[in-house]
Amino acid sequence: MVDCTPTDGIVLCVDMDGSLIRSDTLLESMLRLIKVKPWTLFMLPFVLLQGRLHFKQWINKQVQIDPASLPYNEPLLQWLRQQKAKGRRLVLATASVQSVADRVARHVGIFDEVIGSQTINLKASQKANELVQRFGEQGFDYVGNSQDDLAVWQHARQAIAVQAPARVLLQLASSHTLVIFKDNTSKIQLFWRALRPHQWAKNGLILVPVLLAHRFFQLDEWIKCLWAFGSFSLTASSVYVLNDLLDLDADRMHATKMARPFASAQLSLSIGLAMVPLLLVAAAVLAAFLPLGFLGVLAFYYFCTLLYSFWFKSQVLLDVLALALLYTVRLLAGKVASDVPLSFWLLTFSLFLFFSLALVKRYSELMQKRKDHQMKAYGRGYHIEDMVMLMIFGVTSAMTSVLVLALYINSAQVRIGYHHPEWLWPMVPVLLYWVSRVWVLGHRGLMHEDPVLFALRDRVSWGVFAVLALTLLLAL
Repeated sequence: MVDCTPTDGIVLCVDMDGSLIRSDTLLESMLRLIKVKPWTLFMLPFVLLQGRLHFKQWINKQVQIDPASLPYNEPLLQWLRQQKAKGRRLVLATASVQSVADRVARHVGIFDEVIGSQTINLKASQKANELVQRFGEQGFDYVGNSQDDLAVWQHARQAIAVQAPARVLLQLASSHTLVIFKDNTSKIQLFWRALRPHQWAKNGLILVPVLLAHRFFQLDEWIKCLWAFGSFSLTASSVYVLNDLLDLDADRMHATKMARPFASAQLSLSIGLAMVPLLLVAAAVLAAFLPLGFLGVLAFYYFCTLLYSFWFKSQVLLDVLALALLYTVRLLAGKVASDVPLSFWLLTFSLFLFFSLALVKRYSELMQKRKDHQMKAYGRGYHIEDMVMLMIFGVTSAMTSVLVLALYINSAQVRIGYHHPEWLWPMVPVLLYWVSRVWVLGHRGLMHEDPVLFALRDRVSWGVFAVLALTLLLAL
C-alpha cells in the first residue's frame, strides 16, 4: 500500500461494493431472499425487466441485510480511518440504493456524506456525473475496484484501486497516480477450496457394493464406480458451493467457517453463482457414461440436498436424518452404477451408523457454542439444553448399528457368501469400540465437527479400518 499524494482539501469518495465491502450487497441480499423465500427465484427475471434500479429497490424491500455481518476490507478501512483522523472529508458513493448505503455508513461511522441510488442507478458514468457536479472536475479522489469505476476515475484527481483486476490496473496506470490495495491469495487455490475436495472421500461409499460383492477383479465394474465417484463428487461440490452462498451469515459467525472463500469474500459471489450450474453440467456429462438409473439416483440426491439446504437444515432431527439418508443414497448409487446386489442389511446398517455420526456433528457444534457462552447454534433448531437428548439418540443409534452388524453376521446370507464367516465376528467388538470412542471424544469436546473427516485423519480409526478389512479377507 502506497500513501496518497497531498490532499489539499480534496474530498475522498469511496465505492462500497467490492471496495469498502469485499462482497456485493445486492447479491448478498438476493441470496438471503432466495433462502428465506425460495419461490421468489422465479420472480427475479420479471422484476429485473423493469430496470436495474427497480430490481435493487424491490430486493431491498423484501429483505434487509445486517451491515455488521458484511465482510469489510479491513486494510482499506484502517487507511480510511487514518485519512479521517487527518481531517479529510469522506464520502460514500455507491450504486446501491440509498437506504442500504445509509445503514452501512452508520455502521462504519466515518463518512461525512452518503451518495446512493435514488431516482437513477449511480453506476459508471452516472456516478461520475454526480461526483463532478458536486465536487468539480478533478475535485475528488476516488476509491474503486471494477471496470465500471474507470468512468469515474477519468474525472478524479487520483485513483485508489482496491483488489482491481489486472486489466483495470493497466488502463489506470498510464493516466493516474495510482494507490493499490491488493490481495495476493491465489484464486485457483480459493476455487479448489470452494469445491471442498476433502469431502469427496465420503463418496468412497459408492465403491462399497462392489467390494462386498467380492468382485475385486471386475475391471469394468470398477471403471463404472470411478465414473460414478467423479459424477457424485462434482454434484456434491455444486451443493457445497450453493450451501456456502446461502449460509453466508451463519458461516461468518462460525469460528472456522468464517474463513471459507465466499464467507470471507475472497471469492466473489458471482463466481459462486456460476460454479453451481457448471459443476452440475460436468457431473451430468460423467453420468452419461453410466446406466440411466444412476442419473435418477443422482437427481434424487440433488433434490434431497436442496431440501436440506432450504428447509431440513433448520429442522431439529430432520436435518441429521436427511444427512444419514444422503450417505445411504451413495451406496445405492454404487449399486446402480455397477449393477451389483445391495442387501437390506447394508442399507439398515448405514442408516443407523450415519444417523449417529450426524448427531455427533450436531453435538460437537453445540459443545463449541457452550464454550463460547452461546445458547444455540445459529441457523439451526438446536439449543444447548438439547445436548443430552442428542447424545442419547446418537449412542442408541450407534449401538443399533452394531446390533445390525451382529445379526447380519449370523444370517444365512453370510453363510452363503463367505467360506469362513466365523472370522467376521471380530468386527462386532471392533465397531463397538470405534463408535463408543467417537462419542467419548465428542463428549470431551475433542471431536472434529465432521466425524467422517475426523476418521480419515485419525490414526486409531485407520487401525480400526485395517482390522475390519483384514477380517473380511480372512472370512472369504
